[in-house]
Amino acid sequence: MGPCVRVGSTVPRLLPARAGAQPCPRPSVRRARLAADGAWATARGAPSLRASGGVSAAAGPRRVPDCDRAGATRQRHHVLPQAAQTHLQVLPPAATPGEIVVNEVNFVRKCIAADTSQYDLWGKLICSNFRISFLTDDPMPLQKFHYRNLLLGEHDVPLTCIEQIVTINDHKRKQKVLGPNQKLKFNPTELIIYCKDFRIVRFRFDESGPESAKKVCLAIAHYSQPTDLQLLFAFEYVGKKYHNSASNMNGAPAGGGSAAGGGSQKTPLFETYSDWDREVKRTGASGWRVCSINEGYMISTCLPEYFVVPSSLADQDLKTFSHSFVGRRMPVWSWSHSNGSALVRVAVIKDVLQQRKIDQRICNAVTKSHPQRSDVYKSDLDKTLPNIQEIQAAFVKLKQLCVNEPFEETEEKWLSSLEGTRWLEYVRAFLKHSAELVYMLESKRVSVVLQEEEGRDLSCIVASLVQVMLDPHFRTITGFQSLIQKEWVMAGYQFLDRCNHLKRSEKECPLFLLFLDATWQLLEQHPAAFEFSETYLAVLGDSTHISLFGTFLFNSPHQRVKQSTEFAISKNIQLGDEKGLRFPSVWDWRLQFAAKDLTLFHNPAFVGKCVPCVQNGSVKPFKRTKKSYSSTLRGLPAAPENGVLHDPDLLPRRSSLTLRGKLDPPPAAAQDRGAERYFREWLARPADPHGVLLPRLAAAHIKLWKLRYLRWVPEAQIARGGAVTAFHRLCLLADEVDALSRTLRQPGAPVAAGGAELGPSRVYFRARGPHDTPATPDFLSSSFPFSPVGNLCRRSILGTPLSKFLSGAKIWLSTETLANED
Repeated sequence: MGPCVRVGSTVPRLLPARAGAQPCPRPSVRRARLAADGAWATARGAPSLRASGGVSAAAGPRRVPDCDRAGATRQRHHVLPQAAQTHLQVLPPAATPGEIVVNEVNFVRKCIAADTSQYDLWGKLICSNFRISFLTDDPMPLQKFHYRNLLLGEHDVPLTCIEQIVTINDHKRKQKVLGPNQKLKFNPTELIIYCKDFRIVRFRFDESGPESAKKVCLAIAHYSQPTDLQLLFAFEYVGKKYHNSASNMNGAPAGGGSAAGGGSQKTPLFETYSDWDREVKRTGASGWRVCSINEGYMISTCLPEYFVVPSSLADQDLKTFSHSFVGRRMPVWSWSHSNGSALVRVAVIKDVLQQRKIDQRICNAVTKSHPQRSDVYKSDLDKTLPNIQEIQAAFVKLKQLCVNEPFEETEEKWLSSLEGTRWLEYVRAFLKHSAELVYMLESKRVSVVLQEEEGRDLSCIVASLVQVMLDPHFRTITGFQSLIQKEWVMAGYQFLDRCNHLKRSEKECPLFLLFLDATWQLLEQHPAAFEFSETYLAVLGDSTHISLFGTFLFNSPHQRVKQSTEFAISKNIQLGDEKGLRFPSVWDWRLQFAAKDLTLFHNPAFVGKCVPCVQNGSVKPFKRTKKSYSSTLRGLPAAPENGVLHDPDLLPRRSSLTLRGKLDPPPAAAQDRGAERYFREWLARPADPHGVLLPRLAAAHIKLWKLRYLRWVPEAQIARGGAVTAFHRLCLLADEVDALSRTLRQPGAPVAAGGAELGPSRVYFRARGPHDTPATPDFLSSSFPFSPVGNLCRRSILGTPLSKFLSGAKIWLSTETLANED
């Protein structure tokens, strides 16, 4: 292995080479197989790639680098130089529409383990305008299960998922972090790709042509770091689809997509007046109305065209007040409680002279929208919660801890190192503040106004968490997706900047991931209350790094309309009455997964609102009733301390994880006592999966989301263990219950021997018979359904003893600590 550098070091630290990592002899059989032209396929059926002469018209305005022998990169607009055309190839019709191959190299070795080369794979490395693909006919060693994505092959990495590209030359002992327009003055023998989802992928070019290896590295660097939004693959894809059919997207009507699992319920996108009107009626918000003054984005470019405002505010008042708010983000309704209290989001008033007057006018309007004319509680999130710079810094430290720290040297400091990242501290801070706002809405019955500088970052997290805790509708799959559409996509969360799709790191911040993490904490503590599983949350987070879906691609709805309209004009696409191009929605999960795999999104522990009850041969709805459980079943309620719930028997010891969050301004004594009483009474009752959910905030209850952060680390996996074992048994039990339920709906029909004969199942694992409880499958591990096999710098793909638990990769190169060598 070439020279490597640890993050935070000032002097490059050379790591020992892999055992057996010297260039392998050319195996005649494998090389003969690789040299054959034609179709290539992965072991799991990834789309094949064919060489084709000429240039595809789908290439559009892409700037393709022409790499000469000196490694210089020259850009051409529209017209490709003749030398570059030989490297531009067309994918077959089975591949993603609009995808083209820009460069490729044969005889590439993909490294699987850090301490041996016997498991390495041989194949072809391809760079397209959508992804990098490694095509091989060698099966992945020791991998017994693979969760297949229909868009991505087993070895594929989307270009927008790439965080850093490092090239290494072993002979000259040189290494370089590649940028989009940089020169490469040495022929690389090794390529390391660091991904945003914590994967590390490594390729060796020992048997490849040196110039071909250099060109494919430069192509990956160029296409993974676009300089313009319209260079992202989604524009090529949607342009191709519109040329083929103006009304269909990938064979399905454009829109919100069906619920996971193929259900008929659609996810509202909140792009129309009717979607907002239905949400107002669903929550019973009588003092609020849907406003349309922003049609055509005439008032604010970071708000949707339609939103909900107090009924007492006239359109003319809103137009007048809008100029005084940052980004013209006037007060916008998010949700209403059945008691009449409402949740409102607003930006800071920048007009100092008019601030008091406008603020009083807004508060009066919110008060009039409450049936009891209750007061308004204002929460200043900028003063209460960590800012985006602190959250980003915590995430970088968490990444270093989970991916690249040498745990075999510092494993005794794992808990203190995790505490030092402050990531769990910030997750807890958002949960704590959201729970306090739940108290204000639910118990105090006052409306809450969330105030933030721009009103489109921290307020997205808090508003979403409050609704997840209060409204069981948002704990279903369709409801959760509508919540993200309403509070994130249409509210103007800056996905383009915060996800760093264009590699502008100064604006990057994983706020959406923090929200998913906080939601997972609630799911972990109250599994019966959520219809979706943690696999669903992990896949949803991964989808933010796939540049195909318009859901997570833009900073605002206005940016989508503006950029797509400009692109349509340049491509001569007739939009008709449509407001911009219709990009695929991430909520149409059929684009990514088969129906069988989508059942992994469903939580078998979820308790529905009602269960079927058979009486005299007829099915009647039977509502679950609360039982008088003893409080000792759940343990004695924790004693609140300064408004924070702690378990007396789970106090953190020295050198353990202690969470120190930013404290809110101390509330009044009466309010503090009321909050303590509210939390104590809630803890004393049995948890109602269809009622209010509150998080447990003790250090022992705020956990690291291992499936998200440690899924690619083989040493962190528990073979046939972890939470997936309970998931497996619950699936079998739920399948048996469903099978018996379907049988009871048909009086006189014999009970089938297996659930498969009674129709499709909503769970992934099926019971072979009503009384069959098979053992845990061998392919299950704590990382299920993901496979950590193939990650870089892992000591073994067979696992290690407990003393080596959580051993990570050796390196994570950064531009701050790695000098760009020529």
